[in-house]
Amino acid sequence: MQTAHLRPEVDHIAPDSSEIRLLLQLDQGQIAHCILPPGKTSGATHHKTVSELWYILAGQGEIWRKFGGEEQVTDLVPGTAIDIPCGTHFQFRNVGTDPLVILLNTMPPWPGPDEAVIVEGHWPV
Repeated sequence: MQTAHLRPEVDHIAPDSSEIRLLLQLDQGQIAHCILPPGKTSGATHHKTVSELWYILAGQGEIWRKFGGEEQVTDLVPGTAIDIPCGTHFQFRNVGTDPLVILLNTMPPWPGPDEAVIVEGHWPV
């Protein structure tokens, strides 16, 4: 049985430039806390082997997702949940004045720095 508390220290700066704080991990997946500061736009990536579920806790943003022939931009506001299936090209940005705070569930757990592949994005960085 695990218990975690959000720490002030950043565990990783993600390949997309967001701040990641790890919370819990099981063999099947992990959960993390993500912050994208105001005015920032992430780099665009896709994942080789993991899928993600996001839940927006605070802030205001947008995410661009492209998978197969489907492409969309979705508003990210508190209470919104989205999926990022493995292989989806995505990029997100903070369009508000407060940090964009996201709870991330990665399945399986994040394997390491080679997981994210940089792709052409929707917005300039």
